Amino acid sequence: MEKVTGKTYVLGDNVDTDQIIPAEYLSYNPSIAEERSLFGRFALSGVPVGQAGLPDGKTRFVNLDDPDTCKGGYSILIAGKNFGCGSSREHAPLALAEAGVKIIVAEFYARIFFRNAVNGAYLIPLESVQRLVEKIRTGDEVAVDIDGRRLVHLRTSTEYALKPLGDVTEIIQAGGLFNYARNKHIA
Repeated sequence: MEKVTGKTYVLGDNVDTDQIIPAEYLSYNPSIAEERSLFGRFALSGVPVGQAGLPDGKTRFVNLDDPDTCKGGYSILIAGKNFGCGSSREHAPLALAEAGVKIIVAEFYARIFFRNAVNGAYLIPLESVQRLVEKIRTGDEVAVDIDGRRLVHLRTSTEYALKPLGDVTEIIQAGGLFNYARNKHIA
C-alpha cells in the first residue's frame, strides 16, 4: 500500500457522525459532483470550538467564512477513542474524503464508521498502539507508512506504532467492497 505524508488535524475522544457532518447537510446528493464536494466544505463543522488540537482550540478544519473552500488542507486526522460514534451515517467518511483526508489514525473507531470508510473506499482508518492526541498537534507534518505500520512525526523523527489493518486490507487494496466483490467473482 501507499505512504502518505501531510499535515494533521487533531481531535479528541468521541467525535460523532453529527460532528463530522451535521444532519442539516445530508440533503446534498453525493452522486452529483457539485453537491458531493459540499460534503467536504462542511466536514467537521459540528465539532465544538475548543475541541480542535491547537492550543487556542479555535482552528477550524475548513474555513466556513470562505464559500469557495471545500478542502481543509489536512490529509491526516489524529483522533482519540471511539471516532465516528453516533448514528450510522455513510456520509461521514465521504465528507472527510471530500475535504482531502486520506487517513485517520485513532485509538479505536465506532465499528459502523470503520466499515463505512473501508467499504466505500473513502479513506483508510488506522488504529494507533498508543494515545497520540497529546503527542501530535494540528498542523504538524507526519508520514504514515501503512505497510510498515508506523507514523513518523517529521519534525521530531519520533515513530509511533500502528495496528495492522487485518481482514479489511484486501478491501482497501481493491478500492472498496464492490470492487473487492467484483474481483473475487471474476477470479
